[in-house]
Amino acid sequence: MRPVLHGDVSAAARVLLNAPPSDRERLCTRMINEAELADIYVGHTGRLHPLFGNGSSMTVARTRPLANEPSFDDLQYCQCFEMVLRCLVQFRVTRRRS
Repeated sequence: MRPVLHGDVSAAARVLLNAPPSDRERLCTRMINEAELADIYVGHTGRLHPLFGNGSSMTVARTRPLANEPSFDDLQYCQCFEMVLRCLVQFRVTRRRS
């Protein structure tokens, strides 16, 4: 996966905000895996992945409906933002062990 920036986390959190709370963690993990798959594809072919783009989390997130970006006063948004960060950490930890 390409380096993750604030905008990547924000876009993913906005996708999660549109999803039912019970589906959010699964969806977050799926988006991270799609970004990783796209990055590998780009590395092997030199072309964008036909579904998931260039390997950035933002590109993967933008294939889905995004909620309007609220401020950090919005508890649900904060929880979604935190979930994206936790899933990214878990992805990195799992990847290092493989």
